[in-house]
Amino acid sequence: MKRLALFASGNGTNVQQITEYFAERNRGITADCVIYNRKDAYVATRAKNLNLPAFYMKKDDFYSGDKVLNLMSERGIDYIILAGFLLLVPQNLIEAYPERIINIHPALLPKYGGPGMYGHHVHETVIAHHEPESGITIHLVDQQFDHGRTLFQAKCQLTSADTPDTLASKIHMLEKEYYPRVIEQFVNGEF
Repeated sequence: MKRLALFASGNGTNVQQITEYFAERNRGITADCVIYNRKDAYVATRAKNLNLPAFYMKKDDFYSGDKVLNLMSERGIDYIILAGFLLLVPQNLIEAYPERIINIHPALLPKYGGPGMYGHHVHETVIAHHEPESGITIHLVDQQFDHGRTLFQAKCQLTSADTPDTLASKIHMLEKEYYPRVIEQFVNGEF
């Protein structure tokens, strides 16, 4: 059984979708736990509702010492999945999980990535630049925000009537459709 640790900072919709996807399929991959870095993040409530162990880690826990890495080792984690995680992944985790940390970004990288480019900030910028399309990028994580090797992209068209909210809805539909499936394919060696 391949074990996934889901890292999140906020609401946790992707955590829920990923957890339910693998629970329904039972194909040798399971969501093992959630690691979250904001004490008030709703993802903790989602995890409780899903009977998924959740661990709160302060920012310092990620960057000072090996507290997070030790937890990953104790739980036998094979892959780290970023699901709305807003911190830069520390070097010790990148070294311990080379090519085994996956992120999803709500735009077509390399455009609209980097520090501060998450959630509505991305959608507002895409709309402001009058882009004809946007989408999602699923990629491996390296030492830079939104930079590692792209595994998959899916696109959606924009119209002049789109707002950051309508674009967010389109992006959420793409995330729901593709993120769990791409994780499964990657873990199964199909990339």
